[in-house]
Amino acid sequence: MGSKVCAENALALMLRCAAVNEVQAREVALARSEAGKTPAGKAKRTAASPPAHFTHFDGTGQAHMVDVGGKDVTKRVARAAGRIVMAPGTLALIRAGTARKGDVLGVARIAAIQAAKRTSELIPLCHPLSLTRIAVTFATDEAAAAVAIEVTAETLGQTGVEMEALTGAAVGLLTIYDMCKSADRAMRIEGVHLREKSGGKSGRYVAA
Repeated sequence: MGSKVCAENALALMLRCAAVNEVQAREVALARSEAGKTPAGKAKRTAASPPAHFTHFDGTGQAHMVDVGGKDVTKRVARAAGRIVMAPGTLALIRAGTARKGDVLGVARIAAIQAAKRTSELIPLCHPLSLTRIAVTFATDEAAAAVAIEVTAETLGQTGVEMEALTGAAVGLLTIYDMCKSADRAMRIEGVHLREKSGGKSGRYVAA
């Protein structure tokens, strides 16, 4: 009789353990299922916006010049801008053309064009480009005591001209500083940025 009771108790214990294990297994399976689910909206955003990556690094993390051989030749245009803020008296010298080194904006214009043409020599992974047009314009702002520059670069090619426009704008402003530093060493270059680009696979970009 005692052995029969022990057998029944053992069987009951085994059944309880089996039931517990089954419940636990279901809970684990449910947890894994929930973890694997992704909201539809989130999945859509991920598909539409792949993770950003730096194209100037290859699969091993080494710097390289991007292969653009397979891209279409299209018209590429980029506009970059920035400004240099100075003392009101310095701006007056520039406007009057009486700065010690001469025609400040005339020299800065040539410097910006020259810099845009030689961008690939200054920025190591830029492609040498055959530019079809470079235009440089200046605007003075008396209220802010500043000179603004805008550089437009154009080409027919397989890669964009953003760096050429940006380099031209930066060097144009640096040239203004160099031309006027004897009168005002506190001048400040600011806001150099890409204003607009068009052409190529990525299409048009306009700064906000």
